[in-house]
Amino acid sequence: MKKHLFILVLLLASVGYTTAQGKTGSTPKYVFFFIGDGMGMNQVNGTETYLAAREGRIGIKPLCFANFPNTAFATTFSSSHGITDSAAGGSALANGHKTYNSCIGLLPDSITAVSSVAVWAKEAGAAVGITTSVSVDHATPAAFYAHRKNRNMYYEIGQDMCRSGFDFFAGSDFLKPERPGEPSLYQQVQDAGYTIARGYQDYRTKARKADRMLMLQTQEASKNDRSAIPYAIDRKKGDMTLTEITRAAIDFLKKKNPDRFFLMVEGGKIDWAGHNNDAATVYEEVIDMDNAVQVAFDFYRKHPDQTLIVVTADHETGGLGLGNRGYTQQLDLLQYQKMSAPLYSEHVSQLAKQYGDSLTWEIIKDDLKENFSFWDKVQVGEQQEKQLRKAYDDILAGREKSQKTLYAQISDLSYLAKSILNMNARLGWTSGSHTNGYVPVFAIGAGAEQFHGRIDNTDIPKIIAKVAGYR
Repeated sequence: MKKHLFILVLLLASVGYTTAQGKTGSTPKYVFFFIGDGMGMNQVNGTETYLAAREGRIGIKPLCFANFPNTAFATTFSSSHGITDSAAGGSALANGHKTYNSCIGLLPDSITAVSSVAVWAKEAGAAVGITTSVSVDHATPAAFYAHRKNRNMYYEIGQDMCRSGFDFFAGSDFLKPERPGEPSLYQQVQDAGYTIARGYQDYRTKARKADRMLMLQTQEASKNDRSAIPYAIDRKKGDMTLTEITRAAIDFLKKKNPDRFFLMVEGGKIDWAGHNNDAATVYEEVIDMDNAVQVAFDFYRKHPDQTLIVVTADHETGGLGLGNRGYTQQLDLLQYQKMSAPLYSEHVSQLAKQYGDSLTWEIIKDDLKENFSFWDKVQVGEQQEKQLRKAYDDILAGREKSQKTLYAQISDLSYLAKSILNMNARLGWTSGSHTNGYVPVFAIGAGAEQFHGRIDNTDIPKIIAKVAGYR
């Protein structure tokens, strides 16, 4: 009798677990594919450790997606390099084939076009959305709809977007919307049947009557920076967010096809901050993407047996190390950084223009205290202060120097400030570029159990297509 009761309890527990996680073997109607560009293992672990440190404790505070019950880790090398770029990495995640660095949606022969999981979904009758926190023609989103030899062919990539027939796009803007003698990409988008919305509120106004939608940030925001929406750490009221993008995409796709959709969401600026070796900004970007995942997770909880959410990355950026000496960390110190390294560079330039020859070292010290908590919460050594003082002297003498990263030009003062903060937080970086570290894969919902163990990035779209019945 006891044996039978024990078996019954196990069966009931199994049923409860299956109900909570989505039925094993069921086919998802709604597929979410989140890509944290540059988000390696330590970007995830570091963010969770940082969140716990902000609460004054050692340990982790789990992110929503890191709590997903099915996990794997993926290799990311390209066909041409041991370390992939975002074009080859994005293409592998989109179409399941290796290609060479800088290539979008083509095999290594530079001729043969390969379709993406988004195309397979569209052919299977699903509504399709491709979204990002950077420009809609950037490497990762482009990998899902474009076929070009080089990721920098932005105008041509924009034309491929117009021809895709997908239902919803969102991002900051186009990088190169104009070409002499040819219609602008905005005109081509509208000719292809897309309604252009500028910001989330404009989307809400226009969505009901739109057949297809391109959601961009406001024109004012694009005048300031068309390449991406602002970093989460720099965000101001009215800035478009990845959470809003995700919410709008779900709303539109569900209206377009209540029975089936596929949505890719890229957190693109985790990578950008990684190129800058800017840890505080990296962690805030991971948190920001997790907030977008939470929107999808809320949808999943309403449709647990019909939804699949997969979260991964195209590569790791920066070679982030969680420790630089000894056995202690002080990641809580990162909370005192008030703006990204690129924005702080702009801020210091404005100070120099405002004060001119009256810019004193005390003004700079007070500013560093306000924006990094230097000489207050964050210790600054004698040698470090000398380096900061030299950077100030160069500004005053009109010979300000800067460090060039892939997506930013960062003044020496700003570069030193975030480096000193990283050092005090006990973090290290090995590169200003990508690395070949494994990237994590997290999944929940119908078919999520297929993600386990070590896989290659090319396996991910194939698994999604298989469990969703696209192929």
